[in-house]
Amino acid sequence: MKRTILFDTETTGLDPLKGDRVIEIAALELVGDLPTGRNFHVLIDPERDVPEEASRVHGFTRADLEGKPKFAEVASGFLEFVGDDPLIAHNARFDFGFLNAELARAGQPVLDMGRMVDTLDMARERFPGMPNSLDALCRRFSIDLSERTTHNALLDCRLLAAVYLELTGGRQRGLSLAVEDGGGGIATYDYVRPAGHAVVRVTPDAAEIAAHETFVARLSSPLWND
Repeated sequence: MKRTILFDTETTGLDPLKGDRVIEIAALELVGDLPTGRNFHVLIDPERDVPEEASRVHGFTRADLEGKPKFAEVASGFLEFVGDDPLIAHNARFDFGFLNAELARAGQPVLDMGRMVDTLDMARERFPGMPNSLDALCRRFSIDLSERTTHNALLDCRLLAAVYLELTGGRQRGLSLAVEDGGGGIATYDYVRPAGHAVVRVTPDAAEIAAHETFVARLSSPLWND
């Protein structure tokens, strides 16, 4: 199944070209568009001050980051985790811009923009003219925001994973329908769980089959009888 990486950053400001730095990176592994539980998360010493206006957004102060690794020390681990797979982020150009500035500063290969999947672009296409911030999308899809008091990167990734699933087709990803030979025409429903877990097979019992047949009998030219 397809592997993708969903990620987010927190920074000291809005422009890496003016000296702003990354202070937090979080990334989640998705397989078949569902989280596997594997993640990469690190706080980073930005080697500069953290302006008060930035602290109000993400909750981190300079004191919180003292003694944390510098970006150059975590760059290889981040690149190893993301591999060559597509990279998903909300307003991804912002995150790509910061990470590529940091990677270049550390003498590491930068991220290919061709790998970028921007959920903000996806949301704007689906909901033109509407608010499409992460908070707005969570409210639109009834995703719980109660823990989001600041822009914590790891929590934002978990929320965005739920939003991304909705933007790409909803909560039935991995569900398939099959009729086995010798099964009397009875369909089984396979749900493929991520990260190599066993297929969950659901077979209707006699009562469920009878209820379905009663329902079908009330329909005009039902496709189930074809």
